[in-house]
Amino acid sequence: MNDQPVQSEAADLDATYRTWSESAAAVLAKSRRVDVDDLPDTPEALLSTTTADGLTIRPLYTRKDETTEAGLPGAFPYIRGADPARDVTMGWRVTERFGDSTDSPAAVNTEILEAMNNGTSGLWIALGGTLTPDDLPAVLADVILDLVPVTFDAGADGIAAAEAFAAIRAGAPQPPVATTPTASTTHSLGLSPLTAAFSGRPSVEAERATAFAAADPDPAVRAFRVDGTDFATAGADNGLEIALVVAAAVTHLRDLTDAGLTAAQALTQITFGVSVDDDQFASTAKLRALRKIWARVAQVVDARDAGGALTHAVTALSMYSQRDPWVNMLRSTVAAFGAGVGGADQVTVLGYDAALPAAQRTSGPTFTRRIARNTQLLLLEESNIGRVLDPAGGSWFVESLTDDLASNAWAVFTDIEAGGGYRAALESGWITDRVGESLARRDVEVAHRRKPVTGVSEFPNLDERPLGSDVADATDLVTGTPRLARVGRAFEELRDRSDAVLADTGRRPTVLLLPLGSVAEHNARTTFVANLLAAGGIAVINPGPVTADDVADLVAGADSPVAVICGTTRRYADDGPAVLAAARAAGVSTVLLAGADKEWPSTESDSPDGSLRVGIDAVATLRDLFDTLTASTPAGSTTSGVSA
Repeated sequence: MNDQPVQSEAADLDATYRTWSESAAAVLAKSRRVDVDDLPDTPEALLSTTTADGLTIRPLYTRKDETTEAGLPGAFPYIRGADPARDVTMGWRVTERFGDSTDSPAAVNTEILEAMNNGTSGLWIALGGTLTPDDLPAVLADVILDLVPVTFDAGADGIAAAEAFAAIRAGAPQPPVATTPTASTTHSLGLSPLTAAFSGRPSVEAERATAFAAADPDPAVRAFRVDGTDFATAGADNGLEIALVVAAAVTHLRDLTDAGLTAAQALTQITFGVSVDDDQFASTAKLRALRKIWARVAQVVDARDAGGALTHAVTALSMYSQRDPWVNMLRSTVAAFGAGVGGADQVTVLGYDAALPAAQRTSGPTFTRRIARNTQLLLLEESNIGRVLDPAGGSWFVESLTDDLASNAWAVFTDIEAGGGYRAALESGWITDRVGESLARRDVEVAHRRKPVTGVSEFPNLDERPLGSDVADATDLVTGTPRLARVGRAFEELRDRSDAVLADTGRRPTVLLLPLGSVAEHNARTTFVANLLAAGGIAVINPGPVTADDVADLVAGADSPVAVICGTTRRYADDGPAVLAAARAAGVSTVLLAGADKEWPSTESDSPDGSLRVGIDAVATLRDLFDTLTASTPAGSTTSGVSA
């Protein structure tokens, strides 16, 4: 065999990569105003980013990153999907959740049939609240269970619901044409004792669930739902979520084989719930990585043919914002796209107002259901995403991200196994600690606005209708758990406090801006400061260009103990000291600078008390400012000045 063409291709690729690297270095050097030789690292390193999992995302992927062919969809190692017979005209199952309202069983049935008539192709039934297992015959009346997969979330009533569902299926009329259960029509009883034990959701005892599943295994019905949303909504990163669900699933696998099932039978009693968010590529890679790891588990227990992980992707409640909730429609669209491209068997898009307590919602459930359902239908029927199995397969970036994420999760999973398995990790607090560490890292990224939340930490609308105090910490939400930690909650807690101050005093906490120079000179910084402060519920008064002579009257009219000087470095040198002195003389207790501290002239003996700039801990800064502003405003008083 002649290796010359291969070597030539590799040389050409290396040369092309060097050309790109040299060009990127030139651009970086120009932007930093240094010579290329003075750059601190290679262009690839400088342009790379690190994910919450600790994975490195490089700026460019080439044929050098090509991985081994992952096989066909529905075949080992199942990276490209678990279903070899998916109907590409239908795509994944559009799975809608029912039963969380106070509607009667008959009303819920009407909602189900209407939804199915409008595109819903999978059902997620919540029991334990208004609905009970005894209501299932009425709820599922006229639903053809051979064609529509049903998933249950029955909490402590899980076994009773399973028994009621078995009776319904046994009494259902036989289909006119014999059907064979497939991945797309498999039901899930939703028993989640192991993951719910972490999150605090009600569930059945694991021993009862195992005994039920082992007594009469049905290939069309899977008993266990190992739910990654229990970890993800508490703050677990993608790699940790995968590792924990695999560890829990392996524990179920052991329990079932100990109860007498073969490994193949046990594998076909487990489904996976997976959280997907607005990181499109990460969501796609997460689903593919989970299937890859679960296939490896099946291979180890000598049941490769039963190793296709059935996945139900659910848009992450933790990514949903309460403020400007309409933006959640965009987040959900990206998440659903990532799930569909990643090969999820079922996808549920939560309503855009899912992060709001029911009493705070302004849209009717019919509207939110339709928007959530149509988000998927547009992807399926207009964008035709479902017509191609594993459309991301072969992408150098996606394949590399899948492998990296799988390796990351496998390392954590093996650590859990080495420590005695999932139950030992849960009982020792190891899982709680690891999820807490992941949440803490995420909170730092959010606080510094490196992980922006549109409508909350970026581009907030301070004039939104007040929601009421203590809403941001609400966890009693549909699909929520006591450990729910939403991404934007720290900023929204400040907004809740601001709403309370507005209701009590008639005015929000307010800061006076002192812009220097022309609008062209200060506009970028006044806009930045106004948006930063609004993220914490703090209003601003922007009087336009000011001089030192204007400051006393402006301070008296604003009635605020905090002012921010905004301008350019040159303006700070020319006009800043006089304006600072005037603000202090007028009684302003805290004067801040828009921009870096080093922009203030070093020759001055007095300087601002701090700065507002990119990269600060915005949450801590806003909390301190909020405390300063509210300490100066007596409760129940209405102060003068501009009201937000």
